[in-house]
Amino acid sequence: MSTENNAQDPLEFMRSMWGKMGFSLPGMVTPTLDVDELDKRIADMKAVENWLKMNLSSLQMATQGLEMQRATIATMQAMSKIASEGGSTPEAAQPNPFASGMWPWNLMQGAADASKAAQAAPAPAPAPTKSSRSKDK
Repeated sequence: MSTENNAQDPLEFMRSMWGKMGFSLPGMVTPTLDVDELDKRIADMKAVENWLKMNLSSLQMATQGLEMQRATIATMQAMSKIASEGGSTPEAAQPNPFASGMWPWNLMQGAADASKAAQAAPAPAPAPTKSSRSKDK
């Protein structure tokens, strides 16, 4: 009678099939109450976790390396294209990506140019004063 019940119980059927293969069905085993066995399982799981983290880090580094390689190649191709055209590309089509970060330099260059222009311009003649007008009359 007990053999008939085992055939009808799908969990027991699966357990018997997996048992014949030489390893137990994962998650279908009764939990252990042995602390040493639990410690061993925890250590195994942490080892697997660390291995997976290491693989994830390696994968992320490889991806970042490929992204950097792609950006470098794209930059070199763009520079090559500009050089082959002789630099005749209009500025409106290719705006300077560093222009917004160069405002301090542009400000200082503008001040230096204004200072040179002021020094190069002749000094204006002094305006006539009231006392010089009265002497002329």
